[in-house]
Amino acid sequence: MKKLVLAYSGGLDTSYCATSLSKSGYEVHAVCVDTGGFSKDELIKIEKNAYQMGVTSFHAIKATATYYQKVIKYLIFGNVLKNNTYPLSVSAERIVQAIELIKYAKEIDAEFIAHGSTGAGNDQVRFDMIFQIMAPKIKIITPIRDQKLTRKQEIDYLKSNGIDLSWDKAKYSVNKGLWGTSVGGDETLTSHLALPEEAYPSQLQNTKEEKLTLSFKMGELVAVNGRKNDAVALIKQVTELAYAYAIGRDIHVGDTVVGLKGRVGFEASAALILIKAHHLLEKHTLTKWQLQHKDFLSSYYGMHLHEGQYLDPVMRDMEAFFESSQKKVSGDVFITLKPYRFELEGIESKNDLMNSKFGSYGEFNSGWTSEEAKGFIKILANSQKIYQQTHSDS
Repeated sequence: MKKLVLAYSGGLDTSYCATSLSKSGYEVHAVCVDTGGFSKDELIKIEKNAYQMGVTSFHAIKATATYYQKVIKYLIFGNVLKNNTYPLSVSAERIVQAIELIKYAKEIDAEFIAHGSTGAGNDQVRFDMIFQIMAPKIKIITPIRDQKLTRKQEIDYLKSNGIDLSWDKAKYSVNKGLWGTSVGGDETLTSHLALPEEAYPSQLQNTKEEKLTLSFKMGELVAVNGRKNDAVALIKQVTELAYAYAIGRDIHVGDTVVGLKGRVGFEASAALILIKAHHLLEKHTLTKWQLQHKDFLSSYYGMHLHEGQYLDPVMRDMEAFFESSQKKVSGDVFITLKPYRFELEGIESKNDLMNSKFGSYGEFNSGWTSEEAKGFIKILANSQKIYQQTHSDS
């Protein structure tokens, strides 16, 4: 038997892989890497189905804390939103999952590793790159990509092998994790259609406004409404609070690694609330140049992560910069939750640079005289004045 580790989520693609590879003579070890998207009952069901499909073993890896420490923390530090919209929910997950999968494959001396990605998306790049970099001698197998299978062909194959788990009823492709849920469907394959209300995981339940206080210490979330807990638990708490308001929905349009334009719906309430709250606190506690350079690096960090470049050492360099920038980012951010949206009310921090003793914007100053202000402005305008007078005829 050829020992093989399969990235297994229990969905249609990985179910096809589990069944077909088991029947092709592989000793399939199904591995589900949980980055915050599965309940205990769901994992039990996934394991039961995996054995029904002929796998030799099933192993669930709890990687939520690793996901936060290795990736999410820096997405918050960097206020990373792809194309100013998407908090990289799925792409960030895939990196952690790929690393955990290849580590497990090496532990059990597997000769092969497989995943259910197609040949048209980003996940194939993320998985393959991590696998090749970390274990170049382990052969990668991708049945869906290599056989160019349609959804119908996969379903027909599974049914012909006695496995019918009502695949036809899954109208929308949903991927849930700690940092958000992605939603794909017929509408996201177009450029003009919106996802219907029922496609999103949350539904509006509460129309009464609710106040929320998020406490940060050196850039990390440490308390919600005054109650301390670990970051993962607090992110889940924010998600649960925002769930009743159906907050965090949007559709992201972006460039895939393979050169195609892609469109995906998502719901990421905690990610959007935390990034916006953290950014507001930074605007009060960081200098102009810190904020400018963070914006520049954040775009690069998000792009590299999105395209599977996580293991390049430049990522550690950028993370070191983000970590250093958070030394004074501590305080409380006040938020109001409303149906389908949230509002940032303000902050309170001992490191607030908007300190009235230095003056009040548009009102008064105590740090310089009016004559000093005039001289400063004259010097500031000097280079442009020279340029304009030199090129007055152009």
